Amino acid sequence: MNILAQLIISGVVVGMIYGVIAFGYQLTFATSKTLNFGQGEALMLGALVGLTTINFLIGQSLSSFAAYLLMLPVVLAFGLLQGAVVEFLGVRQAIRTKSEAGWIMATIALGIIFKNLAENIWGRDALRFPSPLPEAALTIGPMRIQPMEIAIVLGAIALMIAVEVFNRRSIYGKAVVATANDRDAAGLMGINTRLVITFSYALSSMAAAFAGVLVAPITLTGATMGAVLGLKAFAVAIIGGLSSGFGVVVGGLILGVSENLTGYYISTGYKDVPGLVLLLLVLTFKPSGLFGSAAIKKV
Repeated sequence: MNILAQLIISGVVVGMIYGVIAFGYQLTFATSKTLNFGQGEALMLGALVGLTTINFLIGQSLSSFAAYLLMLPVVLAFGLLQGAVVEFLGVRQAIRTKSEAGWIMATIALGIIFKNLAENIWGRDALRFPSPLPEAALTIGPMRIQPMEIAIVLGAIALMIAVEVFNRRSIYGKAVVATANDRDAAGLMGINTRLVITFSYALSSMAAAFAGVLVAPITLTGATMGAVLGLKAFAVAIIGGLSSGFGVVVGGLILGVSENLTGYYISTGYKDVPGLVLLLLVLTFKPSGLFGSAAIKKV
């Protein structure tokens, strides 16, 4: 029983990271019906920029905790800028010309460029990210959990709640919601939908960059760290439903827990199988996702 509880807790931690990245996919799909297939690279760049920033601050005699807190605004700002660049270079023209192949290939190409850029700046070796919290595990009942794992769950929840509050309470957030509901109608009402789409891409990459600095202290940081996470988060977005923010969180938890249970009770070689099987089942029987709603088009 203790092992099962430990596996579930570890799966929840991993699942929340998947959920944050998938939340970024949901943000761009809602406003523009496009996706940034370089989302994993946004996570990787956020982690590496965060590593450089935190090492600099620690070099100024700051504690790792203080340096981590001061590093966060830098990474969030970088994520916003990187997402806006992706939208401007890779998506805007494709939306204007209604070219689906255009934004798919452009975002993939930009992801490859960002990965090569990271390899040339930071190298190909995996790097250690300083942990802002003690690394000794805490014992909570039958479970042992690292303080940083608790921070990952709380940080992921806080980010998604902050975005939801922004969308519901601010005038700019309501413009995002209006664009998501009906882009053409929002444009007729005077909303600058092109700017809203740029903002959604910026917010999406910010979420991925934030996920990068959340997960980096418990993993190794490097130019290849985002590829697998980005791919699995895309599967999570499909499973949960690209039209549902709640769905991507649930999808992330399902995938994270199922991977851990399969890896322990069956074999690590089959760790990725449950998620892929669930993805195939969802695509077959409910293409809109477990919590997504099917779009109805008038023809």
